[in-house]
Amino acid sequence: MGKQGRRRMGSYALFLIALFLCKFLAVAILDPLDFLALQSIRKSLHDLPGSNFFASWDFTSDPCNFAGVYCDSDKVIALNLGDPRAGSPGLTGRIDPAIGKLSALAELSIVPGRIYGSLPQSISQLKDLRFLAISRNFISGDIPATLGQLRSLKTLDLSYNQLTGEIPRSIGTLPELTNVILCHNHLSGSVPPFLSQVLTRVDLKHNALTGSLAPDSLPPSLQSLSLAWNQLTGPVGRLLSRLDQLNYLDLSLNQFTGPIPSQLFSFPITNLQLERNLFTGSVQPADQVTISTVDLSHNRLWGQISPLFSTVQNLYLNNNRFTGQVPASFVDRLLSGSIQILYLQHNYLTGIEIKPTAEIPVSSSLCLQYNCMVPPVQTPCPLKAGNEKTRPTAQCNEWKG
Repeated sequence: MGKQGRRRMGSYALFLIALFLCKFLAVAILDPLDFLALQSIRKSLHDLPGSNFFASWDFTSDPCNFAGVYCDSDKVIALNLGDPRAGSPGLTGRIDPAIGKLSALAELSIVPGRIYGSLPQSISQLKDLRFLAISRNFISGDIPATLGQLRSLKTLDLSYNQLTGEIPRSIGTLPELTNVILCHNHLSGSVPPFLSQVLTRVDLKHNALTGSLAPDSLPPSLQSLSLAWNQLTGPVGRLLSRLDQLNYLDLSLNQFTGPIPSQLFSFPITNLQLERNLFTGSVQPADQVTISTVDLSHNRLWGQISPLFSTVQNLYLNNNRFTGQVPASFVDRLLSGSIQILYLQHNYLTGIEIKPTAEIPVSSSLCLQYNCMVPPVQTPCPLKAGNEKTRPTAQCNEWKG
């Protein structure tokens, strides 16, 4: 027998000994398909300068001891690629399609870095996948419609990438989905209906989404909704009226129309951002508003300002068409320091009962300029409010008429 034959026999003998020891010690050898998939993944990804995440990925040792690899028996069940510590440089390269061979994978995440290329279609083969998070990289191309095959998926986070195309309607059909975070991409088209009855968070802000939202397109389980910085249109009153579990709502910088439903102000919301839309009508909460921040600025709202808003800490009603007197309850709470921001500039208000000598707390801001009155107190306003103290009389008379 030659040297090469003896070497092969020796390697095979070592393999048999290792196999025997693993069985004897009840230690599982990693499934060969998972082993090969990890090798392919490693070849396509690299540490950015300053990162040494892959230092432990030595394939002569047990891959289940690699950084970011978690196994159950002989299968990889979780893959967290990259150093999770804040400020870590992350990884670069492409996601190899071999990732679809990790058949028991339930969790896949990649830390912020410079991963580029498209999302492999093979991810859709991971039938046990519950958590998919690849944010703050440079992933481009479309979101694969086949992700709708991941029926166990709970969290989908592809935020802060370069994704284009539409949000596949198939994603909206995922029954277990709880978090959809696709913000800060270049996605277009309409928002698909989401059928999951356990969905709690939808964040699609900073895209190029268009169209309107159907009244039943989001489930009542939703707690956080952000659609800001898109080009969405149409009324949302009937939709919002159903979402009584909301604690955060941001629809700012769109083109939504119609009235703001009064019951919205009774929901357990802590931050309400509806600014820079085309909302119309009067705003009449049913009860005292306990939301800490309410921004309704830059809309087309009219009528008198409800005294039920006087319990809001930060209230932005500027650049609308409100008329009449500012309720006395606002003055009381402003002078006591309970109101921190009260922006009423650029409306058609005709008066506020506050003495010129009143001392507004340093921690509070009041802006009244460009209304149908001379502001009784001089207070610093934002630069965007301009320099004119009062609205021209002709405009005020025209609005009265």
